[in-house]
Amino acid sequence: MGKNAGGSDNELKAKIRELILIKGGGGNEDLVEDLIENALKLLTDVKVRGDVRVIQTAVRELRYAFRLFEPFDQKRKVTVFGSARTKPDRIEYQKAVEFGRKMVEAGFMVITGAGGGIMQAGHEGAGAENSFGCNIRLPWEQSANPVIERDKKLITFRYFFTRKLQFIRQSDAVVLFPGGFGTLDEGYEALTLMQTGKSRLMPLLLVDKPGGTYWKAWDKHVVEHLLRNGLISEDDLNLYEITDDVDHAVKVITRFYRNYHSSRFVRDLYVIRLLHPITETAIKALNEDFADIVAGEPIHAIKATADEREDEDFINLPRIAFTFNRKDYGRLRELIDALNGM
Repeated sequence: MGKNAGGSDNELKAKIRELILIKGGGGNEDLVEDLIENALKLLTDVKVRGDVRVIQTAVRELRYAFRLFEPFDQKRKVTVFGSARTKPDRIEYQKAVEFGRKMVEAGFMVITGAGGGIMQAGHEGAGAENSFGCNIRLPWEQSANPVIERDKKLITFRYFFTRKLQFIRQSDAVVLFPGGFGTLDEGYEALTLMQTGKSRLMPLLLVDKPGGTYWKAWDKHVVEHLLRNGLISEDDLNLYEITDDVDHAVKVITRFYRNYHSSRFVRDLYVIRLLHPITETAIKALNEDFADIVAGEPIHAIKATADEREDEDFINLPRIAFTFNRKDYGRLRELIDALNGM
């Protein structure tokens, strides 16, 4: 029975590879083969039709969204969250317009949830040509705002989880203006993913109107109830910044990429790619200042690793690496800030 099962598996894999060749092949054949094989297992492993439909729709939405974003992969993007109920005569709306415009001037594109209020304001400032819209299908049929509704860079999702994945996956920064449950949900999710290392570190700005108290009140709750009760660490506060100055928000985001380019784990090493190399003296100082997050190999300069071959656009960038303890991401954010100051 074992031999027959093995033979059947091999025959199935051969047929899947044949299908891939008929389709014309391309990149990532091994991953596509695994995806097809797992899709076939749904015939027996998942009996409820509605559950299979969730998987089918999620894969279709993600495939389409990744295809739409791919031509703009080398362009940095900022996601803007905020209330859909904010009216154009509100100062928060006008500040969101200003922020979108200034981020485009700084070389960024703007992603929003494609609705009205702050989302529309961000698109107004950025212009349709520099905007992406990630709309969500709701029971009352939320329509996209007029700036993005006829643009090819508008995606309408059925599920919040596929939509949220794109917000985080495609963003190089996240900015929240005052909003309701959805805004707070997106903010907490971004913080949680960075705190746990499930997403890359990026600037997260909480922008209020001049003299506003919305985010100050939120921050007071975080400090008095989460930090004081030991539910988060003090270093976690480094993962976000509050401001009522749009120019400062833009400056924080652009400065984050002054020298820092990107990072990833390569086996046990955390590799940080830079735009400019740093001196051995600077590396020595980093090892002294951030010894608390080094769990093995110290911070040192390295060449591109063999495991980074799929990131060939970044092969020639200078980089440093070390064994990161994989828990103190607020401190890691401080390390990145130090690199940008060098």
